[in-house]
Amino acid sequence: MEVQNDIKHIAFIMDGNGRWAKKRMMPREYGHNFGAKKFREVASYCYDIGVPYVTFYAFSTENWKRPVSEVNAIMKLFMEYLDEAQKSRDKDVGIAFLGEKMRFSEEMRSKMKFLENATSACHKKLCIAINYGGRAEIVDAVNKLFSEGKTEITEEDITNNIYSGICPPPDMIIRTGGEMRLSNFLMWQSAYSELFFTDTLWPDLRKSEIDDIIEQFGKRKRRFGGV
Repeated sequence: MEVQNDIKHIAFIMDGNGRWAKKRMMPREYGHNFGAKKFREVASYCYDIGVPYVTFYAFSTENWKRPVSEVNAIMKLFMEYLDEAQKSRDKDVGIAFLGEKMRFSEEMRSKMKFLENATSACHKKLCIAINYGGRAEIVDAVNKLFSEGKTEITEEDITNNIYSGICPPPDMIIRTGGEMRLSNFLMWQSAYSELFFTDTLWPDLRKSEIDDIIEQFGKRKRRFGGV
């Protein structure tokens, strides 16, 4: 399908990897492996149907509380993705990592910076929120503005200084896994986003379900505070 011209940005909360694995009597790490494959598939599909900006909630600031084995498995998958992306960059897709990066190793930060710089001129954007928290993003933006000498801060100032300033606000946020909350994701940017929740676990998300959600989006009336 081709999406409506007014859909420029879709964001995904990729929830349900662990439960998907548990249903198969496998460790949670098994689900994250399949979730990583689904991430690649969904990103590619969004670009194919004409959506130029796509954001994925990969790892939150709260996810460090998970078992060490699970966190290590996710970081290993992320490092594998960085290596893969460096070797086979899509010259049409710019990659940005949203979140506080100092928690990561110097090697990982270096690879993230390289990819961001090497793809910065691309017109399509892939944003990966990792060690990300929506509240922390706003606080960081405000502190940055204060450090620059700002004494009065406008909405435009914050919009221009949040991690995801390279992208317009998401038109749609899709959360898989059955939970019906944003979980500290894109708190500033989601003010007028259309929210969609599905019980489908992330590794099971199909292109046809994305199509159905986009069709539902087309039936909603987006007034942005107007009549």
